[in-house]
This record gives sequence, structure tokens and C-alpha cells, in this order.
Amino acid sequence: MRWVGSVAADVYRILVRGGVYLYPEDSREGYAQGRLRLLYEANPIALLIEQAGGAAIDGFQRILDVKPASLHMRTPLIFGSKEKVARIARYYSEGSASPRAPLFGHRGLLRR
Repeated sequence: MRWVGSVAADVYRILVRGGVYLYPEDSREGYAQGRLRLLYEANPIALLIEQAGGAAIDGFQRILDVKPASLHMRTPLIFGSKEKVARIARYYSEGSASPRAPLFGHRGLLRR
């Protein structure tokens, strides 16, 4: 696992070496809808990742299918290899009964 701290550098690293990038929503103030902006951060990244054969989701749906509600709308972002992103999407869908299940609610990403 590696996190550079710059989404552009992390995109490059994932394109070159593979892996997955997670910037999920959480309960902290200002993070409930994610931190990256859909139109000018998440969508361009999702387009590049999908063109390279990967996947990009907000935890529940494909990023490129999300309809923007405003110019500066924020979104969670998870992208990388299709297999890893599909596994994370499965964790979200199998999570608690709440509409927005936490990724690490009952199990960790690296445990089965």
C-alpha cells in the first residue's frame, strides 16, 4: 500500500503499478459527501482509469454515471483495477442495512 497524497501522482502510480485508490465518505464534518469534486476531479480520473481497463466508483455506482447536482458537487472516489474495485463494491453492497454502508464497518479490506 502506498499513498502519495496527490491524486494526480496516485493515478499515475496506479496506472503504472496497479492497485486501488480509496477516498471514501466518512462521518467527519465536511467528508459526508466525499472530498473530491465530481465534475473536474473525479470524472476526468474515472475516464482515464476506465480507458486503461480499470474501474471507478463512488462505492455504489460508476462515477461516470453519477448525475451532477451542482458545479462543485463532491463525491467519494474509489478507482483502480476492476477486480479490486469490484471487491470493494461488494463490501459496500453487503454492508449494514443503512443506505450508505461504511467500508470498514465489520470487516477490513485486506481480510476475507
